[in-house]
Amino acid sequence: MDLHAIPAQTQAVTGRRDDAALQATVAQSMPRRESLQCQIRWGSREVRMGGDAPIVVQSMTNTDTADVIATAIQVKELAAAGSEVVRITVNSIQAAKAVADIREQLDRMGVDVPLVGDFHYNGHKLLQEVPACAQALSKYRINPGNVGLGSKRDDHFAALIESAMRWERPVRIGVNWGSLDQSVLARLMDDNANRSHPWTAAAVMREALVTSALESTQAAIRLGMDPAQICLSAKVSSVQDLIAVYRSLASRCKQSLHLGLTEAGMGSKGIVASSAAMAVLLQEGIGDTIRVSLTPEPGGDRRKEVIVAQELLQTMGLRAFTPLVVACPGCGRTTSTFFQELADDIQRWLREQMPQWRAHYPGVECLQVAVMGCVVNGPGESRHADVGISLPGSGEAPVAPVFVDGERRLTLKGEHIAREFQQIVEDYVKKRFGKVHEPQAD
Repeated sequence: MDLHAIPAQTQAVTGRRDDAALQATVAQSMPRRESLQCQIRWGSREVRMGGDAPIVVQSMTNTDTADVIATAIQVKELAAAGSEVVRITVNSIQAAKAVADIREQLDRMGVDVPLVGDFHYNGHKLLQEVPACAQALSKYRINPGNVGLGSKRDDHFAALIESAMRWERPVRIGVNWGSLDQSVLARLMDDNANRSHPWTAAAVMREALVTSALESTQAAIRLGMDPAQICLSAKVSSVQDLIAVYRSLASRCKQSLHLGLTEAGMGSKGIVASSAAMAVLLQEGIGDTIRVSLTPEPGGDRRKEVIVAQELLQTMGLRAFTPLVVACPGCGRTTSTFFQELADDIQRWLREQMPQWRAHYPGVECLQVAVMGCVVNGPGESRHADVGISLPGSGEAPVAPVFVDGERRLTLKGEHIAREFQQIVEDYVKKRFGKVHEPQAD
C-alpha cells in the first residue's frame, strides 16, 4: 500500500499517515513560536536550532572530561542513541586540555556530533588559555550567575563572548535558579518592595530568571554577538515555575529556547516531571531544543535521557525517531506475560535496528507496530497499525492473527510466534521503505 497515495479521509480511518502529512498536521494544530535560527556546526555536520528547524534533542555526559577515552565513549553512545548535540563539562585546565583529544577520538570513530562546553566560574580563562578547546567545541554554555562578581562579572562575560565571536561559535546563555545572579535578584526585590501591591517571592524569583537571561543577551549583542547565535534557557526544578518562566521568556525575545527541567530527579519522577512541564510548553509552540535531565541510578544507562526526550517529541507528533510499539496494559483477560514480553522485545529490537535502517530505509521511523493481548481491542488496534498482532487472551484459541496495512494477512501459532512476527516486520520494512532505493526504469 502506498501511503503517499492515501487520501486524508482514509488516513483518518486507518490511523496511518506518512511523515510529511504528520508534520503538516502538527504545524496546523501546534504552530511554533517564531524564533531566530542558530547553527551549531562541526565539519560538514550542521544542527539547526530555532526558526523552522525540527526540535533538537540534547544530552550531557557525566564522565570526568579529563578522562578522554571514557568521555569519548559516552559521547559516542549518546550520539548513537539519537542525541543531536552533546554537552560536556569543562571545569578545569585538565578538562579543557582534554577537549581537543576527545574531539579527535570522536572524529576517528566517525562521530560528528557537535560538542557543547559547559562553563561555570572560570570559562573565560579556560577558553583563552586553551585555544584548542575553544576550537574543538561547537558551542559554549555560559551561566551569567557565576561568571564573576561586580566589575569582574562584566569583564569575564565579555571575555566569553569575545571567544565565541573569535571562533565563530554560538552560545547558550543558561540561567538557573540554583545559581541566579544575586545582583539581579536584589535589584528586583528592592523594586518589588516599592510596589503598592508587591509580587509574591516566587513571582520575583521567576522575573529575576527572565531578566537575567534578557539582560545578558542584550549585553552579548552590544559586544557584537549575532543575535541569532544566542540560545537562551532559564531552568528551574518546579513544573509550574518552568512553564511560567518560559511563557514569559518566549514572549519577550526572539532567541531560540532550550527547554529542560533542572534536577528533574530519578526514575519515573524525573520522567513524569520533565514530560509534564515540557509537553505544555511544546504544545504552545515554545521550545527549540530539549534535554531531559534525569538522575541516573548508580551504573545506570545515560542514554535513557535521550530515549525519553525522543519519545516525548514522538508521542506528541512533533518528530519521528524510531518505530513505536502500541501495546495494551493488560488485564484479567491477559494472565500470560507473553504479549508484554513480545512488545518489549519488539520495541528494543526496532531501536537496535535504527542506526542501519535510518541509512537504508528513509521514513522507517514513522512505522507503527501493535502488539495486543486479547480479542477485545487487539484486532482493532492491530488494524490501525502498519503491522499488528493480536495475541490470544486467557481462554481464547491459541492463535494470533497478524494485520498488515489494515488487513488480516495471516495467522501465527505455535512456539515461534515471536520470531515469525519479527520477520514479518522486517520484511515489511524492506518492502515498504526500501522502494525509494530501487533504480528508476528508463
